[in-house]
Amino acid sequence: MPPEQTQAISLTAVSKPSCTKIPPSLANTIIHYTTSNITPQQTFKEISVTAQILEKKSPCNFLVFGLGHDSPMWNALNHGGRTIFLEEDEAWIETIRLKHPTLESYHVTYNTKVHEAQDLLELGRLPACTAIGDMRLSECQLALKELPSVFYEVEWDLIMVDAPTGYIPEAPGRMGAIYTAGMAARGRREGETDVFVHDVDRMVEDKFSKAFLCEGYLIQQEGRLRHFTIPSHKTDIAKPFCP
Repeated sequence: MPPEQTQAISLTAVSKPSCTKIPPSLANTIIHYTTSNITPQQTFKEISVTAQILEKKSPCNFLVFGLGHDSPMWNALNHGGRTIFLEEDEAWIETIRLKHPTLESYHVTYNTKVHEAQDLLELGRLPACTAIGDMRLSECQLALKELPSVFYEVEWDLIMVDAPTGYIPEAPGRMGAIYTAGMAARGRREGETDVFVHDVDRMVEDKFSKAFLCEGYLIQQEGRLRHFTIPSHKTDIAKPFCP
């Protein structure tokens, strides 16, 4: 056997497969869910709808209205991308930060109440609420104009609306979050945004997702979760608000 062949065989025999460590964020997420007995708010089938889109699009820009027990999971499923969480409860933000300091979360306030939903639904049909533009300058009462600056600076590939609270008349409700998610999708320069709304068994989530995310953009409903895919409207100013 020629010497060069002998050398090649020897090198092959001693070579070892490469070993790559998983990132700390993924390791911490695995440990968290392995040792926790808290069940996420969404069911396995509901979570799977968003997870399938993240599998295709991640790493991407993922915005979540709400900070909860499922937040480390969403952050891990978008590994390498940017996932931010908008939360109304400052004390809860601090509680989660102690357990998961790598999550990017921001405090937000809402000026609406669930009992105002029907009036806001009617106002949402006015021209001021269907015009595409900078939401910080919007005259629509549904527009969330005082979110953290990162919201307006980033084009979001996925948006999950699972907050704020909306189960009592005095709660803020998700009217503004649903509307603002739809307008952010329409206002991107190009492409499309996948928008998910949870708790569509409730009146606000049901009516507002149909009105402002549009039944024509509805891709799927699984349990209490709806998935919409909304294209940019900036590339076609003649595009109707809903198809």
